[in-house]
Amino acid sequence: METPANSWKQWLAEHGPRLLLFARGWSHTRHDAEDLVQEAILRMWHHQTDKGGMPPDLPLVYSTIRFCGLNHHRCESRRRKREESIIYLNDFQDFWLDPVLEDDEEALILRDAIQHLSPKLRDVVVMKFWGGLTFLQISEALAISPNTAASRYRYALEQLAHALRHIKENRHAQA
Repeated sequence: METPANSWKQWLAEHGPRLLLFARGWSHTRHDAEDLVQEAILRMWHHQTDKGGMPPDLPLVYSTIRFCGLNHHRCESRRRKREESIIYLNDFQDFWLDPVLEDDEEALILRDAIQHLSPKLRDVVVMKFWGGLTFLQISEALAISPNTAASRYRYALEQLAHALRHIKENRHAQA
């Protein structure tokens, strides 16, 4: 008697390369295609559990790979749009400080100091100061407590003050 596990192994050995080839049409790289096939196989595995656990019909798997590919493209498209709408801190074409101050040396020093903060601290500073969010709103956005958001903000301000003080001391020492 053949077990479901052996049936799946034989089925994958026979149809795997064709499924991968089909998935390549729905992805940009071989790795993405492998991920699509894996996702489709996993979905089929769960789907077939109710039907005795035997391998599915091939057309259903092709359809599932197609569905997974469409879903992947949709997610990538949404991610790309989100990323394009974000103002990156290191993009000097975008003004996240007062545009009048962009040519000011101290504003550029501040930008550089903020870029050197850890991402956790930088996110809170940008959301609080430039985003105008409360600590409660920041905590909801970052899935942290409001107290953690406040302490990260205070810690970031301390680091910025220390960094700016150090820069000013170096400037005056050179003058």
